[in-house]
Amino acid sequence: MVQKQKIRVLLVVGLFFISLGGWLLHMRIHPISKLALNWIPFVAGLISVTAVPVMFLFRRTLAYAYVINGMLVIIGTITMTHFSLAHPPEQIRFQTLLMGTMIPDIVMLFTNFMLGKSLFELEMLKTEETPTRHGRFFRYPNMGWWFVHLFVLSTLYVLGHFLWK
Repeated sequence: MVQKQKIRVLLVVGLFFISLGGWLLHMRIHPISKLALNWIPFVAGLISVTAVPVMFLFRRTLAYAYVINGMLVIIGTITMTHFSLAHPPEQIRFQTLLMGTMIPDIVMLFTNFMLGKSLFELEMLKTEETPTRHGRFFRYPNMGWWFVHLFVLSTLYVLGHFLWK
């Protein structure tokens, strides 16, 4: 096994464990037996724990895994941010903002995204001398593409929340 393959396997295992930890944490806080709405994050977490890491192992499904992983992170970030804004801590202090909101959970999601991005970039690497991609920031697979999707999906979520009453 060459070094690149070892790194890929380690990143996939890390992606699996961070996804599993987040999913189990969510299942403890929001069991699916209490509300029908809890089935949505249950299924999203199941996909994140099972399908996405396996898809990252194969070059043919790598781009799909990258997009699915990123979209799951965006959806989770938007919904957890909404939950934090809807249920703010009683006292607004640094400690309560950090530990009394969903910020630690969102950081776990960003870790999940960065592991997926690392796997994608590692596979796109031809040699060690391969220069970094240059081009348009807002084009796939650059980070601007993800920022645009985060902004657009957040806007749609906010509009749906306020207009769909």
